[in-house]
Amino acid sequence: MKPPPFEYFAPRTVEEAIAHLAEHGYDAKPLAGGQSLIPMMNFRLAQPAVLVDLNNIADLSYIRPGEAGGLSIGAMARHHMVEKDALVAQRAPLISETMPKIATSQIRSRGTFGGSVSHADPSAELVAVSVALDGKYRLVSQRGERWVPASEFFVGLFTSVLEPDEMLVEISLPAFPSRSGWSLLEVARRPHDFALIGVAAVLTLDEKDQCQQASLVYLSAGDGPVQGIQAAELLKGQALTADAIQAAAETAASADIDPSSDIHATAEFRRHLANVLTRRALKEAFERAKGN
Repeated sequence: MKPPPFEYFAPRTVEEAIAHLAEHGYDAKPLAGGQSLIPMMNFRLAQPAVLVDLNNIADLSYIRPGEAGGLSIGAMARHHMVEKDALVAQRAPLISETMPKIATSQIRSRGTFGGSVSHADPSAELVAVSVALDGKYRLVSQRGERWVPASEFFVGLFTSVLEPDEMLVEISLPAFPSRSGWSLLEVARRPHDFALIGVAAVLTLDEKDQCQQASLVYLSAGDGPVQGIQAAELLKGQALTADAIQAAAETAASADIDPSSDIHATAEFRRHLANVLTRRALKEAFERAKGN
């Protein structure tokens, strides 16, 4: 199938792009890597009357040091660019570990960081990881700019707080704390498939190797990234023994997430996987934190 007719613009600056979005409003869609939008248009699941192609805006493709040891990533930075970048590996190792798990190398050569999170797919790894890392997004429009925490950006299935005239231009990640560890684990039916369930875990230890801070964020577990808030609270101030980890995993699987059933897996099976993956992810994050 082919998409319905649409008007096409290829601006070279952010100012031109947001001008088109302001003019056309809900009728317009920004085009980043096109790995999700174009198939949806071909199947008539999305029918924008106007496409605003961002691929000629060179100013949106960058990876830079952020403030106080953080990291700034332009919205049009390709997945493969982020995957191979040494600064990302140094300052955001969870991002580096995540990138090879995103789809295939062909898709990563075109897909963009900003396009992935803007699409707000609850099964997208970068959606969960950016929340786990306490990231924030810079949104711009002709009305000005605003920063939105990743934890507040996603409001439902394929839905974010982006207004029709707004565009995501930058992802900012804070400095990775010392004595911190990370893990991203997921289960899919076949390599490169969407995950049946996945978890991003970040742990920070105190000087006694007890949990100072914990973050658990699940993908494919709801209508957006689902935070394991109750499970994380159980871990704070605790020694990360096998029993403590098991209790947190059981709490996350039974109380924090609310997965649905579909043709790929039942809700019960997803809860079972969440329990197993949480235990494994916490153990891996703990070992990395002790060695970091």
